[in-house]
Amino acid sequence: MIIGVSGLLASGKGQLCKYLESKGYACLSLSDIIRLEILFRKQEITRESLQKIGNELRQKFGSDVLTKRVFHFVEADKNYVIDSIRNISEVEYIKKSSNNRFMMIWVDSDIKLRVKRINERNREKDPTTLKDLKATEKKEFSKNVHEQQMGLIRKKADVIITNNSTLEEFHKKIEKVLQKEIPKYDKYIRPSWDEYFMEIMKTVSKRSTCDRGRTSAIIVKDKRIIATGYAGSPPGTEHCDEVGHLFETRYDKDGNESKHCIRTIHAEQNAIAQAAKFGISVDGVTIYLNMEPCFSCAKLFISVGIKRVVCQKKYHAGEMTREILKKAGVKLEVFEDNEEKY
Repeated sequence: MIIGVSGLLASGKGQLCKYLESKGYACLSLSDIIRLEILFRKQEITRESLQKIGNELRQKFGSDVLTKRVFHFVEADKNYVIDSIRNISEVEYIKKSSNNRFMMIWVDSDIKLRVKRINERNREKDPTTLKDLKATEKKEFSKNVHEQQMGLIRKKADVIITNNSTLEEFHKKIEKVLQKEIPKYDKYIRPSWDEYFMEIMKTVSKRSTCDRGRTSAIIVKDKRIIATGYAGSPPGTEHCDEVGHLFETRYDKDGNESKHCIRTIHAEQNAIAQAAKFGISVDGVTIYLNMEPCFSCAKLFISVGIKRVVCQKKYHAGEMTREILKKAGVKLEVFEDNEEKY
């Protein structure tokens, strides 16, 4: 379960996150992603710089870039609260990535009360007057798809909690929401066909014998598995896990040097070879992979008639693969925006 939290300055978002942490939720913040970027640029962290650099990142890398980066820290089978959601694309990304086990909470609070809280906690660089706070927050209600869309976030929230009283009263309201709303998300969710085959693919990869890339491939036709393969040496020959890697130096089109292990056969090639060995056609099939295929395997896919490629991750050297598959009309789908590098 993932709970998203948003609201205006000093509304009580931090207190909500602390309460959820006491209930076993791990807390992540999109603002922390921006803070890391600001530190990398060696700039001062202020509310203004958080707004500015956050908008720059969305403009350059897409409106959901902050959620994509924070999801590097998300582990399966754990509950999370994600703070500082400020763009509707961030909501949509989390909802999709959590298989709809996601609830968006907006924390409301009277603006005069928020000014009082701001002055009481006395944080440097925060606006301390009603006029300054209104001017600061005006920038947060943008209609630009790459900027903060607080008005739209509030409108799309699943739950709105008003925090105008004591902390104890606020905790009671949060608990009431948890007891009423969370059971709605506890129903069993049947995996899609792609999710089903991807999970099987992950199990097959455990048979791989090269620790540089324990990859696997599953070939599916009409929702039936017709062949599988994993990265490993030809039958009867030594494996990397037994005798080490057999490296070969290669150079790309720009002259960059890299080392490749050539002892094993790629998982994709093994799966296609298995089908060929038993006389099974792979024309028109879907192939499921840990990551995008290399250029050589992509050409092989086109030659044997594979029509759809579904991958868990991107491949750091996959640009040529994407180009040739697109030209050949082979559909390429990648579950995660993460790149596999080795």
